[in-house]
Amino acid sequence: MAKKIVYVDEPVCIGCTLCTQVCPKVFEMNDDGKSFAKTQDDTEENIQQAIDSCPVNCIKWKENE
Repeated sequence: MAKKIVYVDEPVCIGCTLCTQVCPKVFEMNDDGKSFAKTQDDTEENIQQAIDSCPVNCIKWKENE
């Protein structure tokens, strides 16, 4: 069964940190000032709130097989 996982399209990320503020268990900033998903350890609703907060829409769901 496929499960949704969240990922950040890092080249598109502008480093605003909103996702890390909304969902700090999942998102972290790397040394280049870009966000990445370090875990999937939060509710789908909280992760979706972080996705919706992104001003450049670089956070997406994908199917993990």
